[in-house]
Amino acid sequence: MKTVIFRAGARAALLCSVLALAACGSLLKKEAPPAPVPVADTLPNPQVLLLGEVHDNAQGQRLRVEELRRRLATGWRPVIVMEQFDRENQALLTRAARDCADPDCIIRVMEQPRWDWSLYRPVLDLVISYQLSLVAGNLSPADASRIVRDGIQWAMPPAMVATYLAAPVPADILDGQEKEVQAARCNMLPDMMIKGVVNAQVARDIWMAKLIRDQAPRDVVLIAGNDHVRKDIGVPRWLKLADPQLNVRSIGYLEQGGSGYKGTFDLTQTMPAQPRPDPCAKFKK
Repeated sequence: MKTVIFRAGARAALLCSVLALAACGSLLKKEAPPAPVPVADTLPNPQVLLLGEVHDNAQGQRLRVEELRRRLATGWRPVIVMEQFDRENQALLTRAARDCADPDCIIRVMEQPRWDWSLYRPVLDLVISYQLSLVAGNLSPADASRIVRDGIQWAMPPAMVATYLAAPVPADILDGQEKEVQAARCNMLPDMMIKGVVNAQVARDIWMAKLIRDQAPRDVVLIAGNDHVRKDIGVPRWLKLADPQLNVRSIGYLEQGGSGYKGTFDLTQTMPAQPRPDPCAKFKK
């Protein structure tokens, strides 16, 4: 920040001292930061490609869709599993992907209001253009709430429990998920709720792993948040447990200045942070 102030002169420095950081940036820098250069992935397409995201980062979303478009242009035709759709709506999603002529049609049919669909239209456009199979990968809010209350095994049939939960969930997964759950909620989550919310996150990852494996022998791309595609505590961990021979590759899309992700992806793409209000501001009042 000091470097920018010196370059802008004393008057700008005075203004910046009383303005919020975002406002200061708009005063001193007239142009948006340049788009990040995509990181080249030169390895062949894996059986499972996990593409992360910071949900509201528009540049990251563009980089990811370009990565997917590049691979599709070479003839690859994977199944697309998306966190943005709830698994209980799979039959409706299958019909929408088959019958809709544009992404907005799929969005209207599915009625999933929790997401900014302007960021996901390009992925859905690729699904339609290349006639790709589309799979709903998430738990519904109702299912997640039930898991918080009644435990992780509630949402899984016996065969899933036998495959993924024959032994207790590893302690490092629970510890890592707890850190992420707390950080996402500004460390304000009541102690009595932590275990339940962690269970819901673990259940999401297990379900995504199960749905990915259900697509065999077809290749799969997962579109999901960075935490889900982490190799240490996310979907890759459960895929390795169920099928150690599966060829899985994970790409994280991370905002510059972030921390805590070292070594958790096979490849990382960084981009400027998305301007956003402080999510913890309401807790600081």
